[in-house]
Amino acid sequence: MTDDHTQVQAFFGSRAADWDRRFPDDGPVYAAAVAELGLRAGDTVLDAGCGTGRALPALREAVGPGGTVLGIDLTPEMLQAAVGAGRDRYGRLIEGDVTALPLRDASVDLVFGAGLISHLPHPEADLRELARVVRPGGRLALFHPVGRAALAARQGRHISPEDLRAEPNLRRILDGSGWRLDSYVDEDARYLALATRRG
Repeated sequence: MTDDHTQVQAFFGSRAADWDRRFPDDGPVYAAAVAELGLRAGDTVLDAGCGTGRALPALREAVGPGGTVLGIDLTPEMLQAAVGAGRDRYGRLIEGDVTALPLRDASVDLVFGAGLISHLPHPEADLRELARVVRPGGRLALFHPVGRAALAARQGRHISPEDLRAEPNLRRILDGSGWRLDSYVDEDARYLALATRRG
């Protein structure tokens, strides 16, 4: 395990038990974002860095009982919190690394990543790994329940021009990793960037 992974596990592992209590109002924002993704009954969707599984109920509803919902996370404590909240009923939880996915090429219709890109140690290479498991024409949704400015204010900092989530930076990284950025929303109430798998 790399130092990056150890740091991510330490950060989220120590916060897992009360993560949902810290952000109790995020559920409807997750559901609204998932409703925009164009998922169809029977689709296979991966929640990459699923944490406590807050997106899993909405993802399951979108793909129906015949679809497949996978949630992968590096931090066992987060997955334990997901099970404790009963969210394992909505999809299969996998302890694993989104930078080296245990999935076949082109086996997924959509990857959903909430707060994911900030925690990728090598964003372009890691987004390429996500592209590997998505079928050509499949999609990537990078989401956060608050926008960049609101998140920076919550953390007592300013937005940096180097922020990977800024549209020009994100577009460049996606272009270099097999994706095409289709839409980009960065508002106080949410952040949602949608991309299509090229190829």
